[in-house]
Amino acid sequence: MKSNFIQRAITGVLFVAILVGCILYHPFSFGALFIVISALTIREFGSLVNNIEGASVNKNITMLGGAYLFLAIMGFCIDASDSKIFLPYLLLLLYMMISELYLKKENPVLNWAFSMLSQLYIALPFALLSALAFHNNPEDSSVSYNPILPLSIFVFIWLNDTGAYCVGSLIGKHRLFERISPKKSWEGSIGGGIVSIASSFVFAHFFPIMSVAEWAGLALVVVIFGTWGDLTESLLKRQLHIKDSGSILPGHGGMLDRFDSALMAIPAAVVYLYVLTWI
Repeated sequence: MKSNFIQRAITGVLFVAILVGCILYHPFSFGALFIVISALTIREFGSLVNNIEGASVNKNITMLGGAYLFLAIMGFCIDASDSKIFLPYLLLLLYMMISELYLKKENPVLNWAFSMLSQLYIALPFALLSALAFHNNPEDSSVSYNPILPLSIFVFIWLNDTGAYCVGSLIGKHRLFERISPKKSWEGSIGGGIVSIASSFVFAHFFPIMSVAEWAGLALVVVIFGTWGDLTESLLKRQLHIKDSGSILPGHGGMLDRFDSALMAIPAAVVYLYVLTWI
């Protein structure tokens, strides 16, 4: 038990240090990190769904799709290219569909479904981090890199998870979604949300790129959709009868286990922030 705790603690510290360090250091370290994370998460997803009878997803092609989509959206956001940068990705999606006509696999429709799901569920959310990180300056038409918004998403998720665990362990009685995740409680979820929203006031103080209310709204969006993301992955694992999505992170499971909340929180945060600019 003690050795497992130490292993979990060391992995957790390294995980946070690498993630925070790469986001803050440079836009290229940010891009490189999430290209790798996206590819590894998609590969893990492919390994999981290939255990389903009749499913046979080409993990290399789906990984390539995820990596390229991240590069394409990042390139578009920094004005390195126009919309033509997405054409190779569209061709890759067509290849995923057309190749099943010739491979004579047991269940091509299932393969299509899981291949496309890997792009929608995993590749797109990670790629959308660039929409949070890069911003156009209307005065001189330049593009600047601001790591605070993408970093805040993960901070809100981590604090929500920590707060939910602590409060739920102490006073959690009413199950949040017992059919999918029996251990989660309403008390824990509310406690985690309060901790996350409280941290948004710190962000508002040190990074006044948004008002206090807008920061608090972002934290609330991340908490709600992050919880749904966590439950979505729990449902996937329950359907596959597994405890962890993988073992790449000792003591913490797999990539999906670590980024399940982010996969819904990131797109929701992008929508929220774009809506703010329209109001």
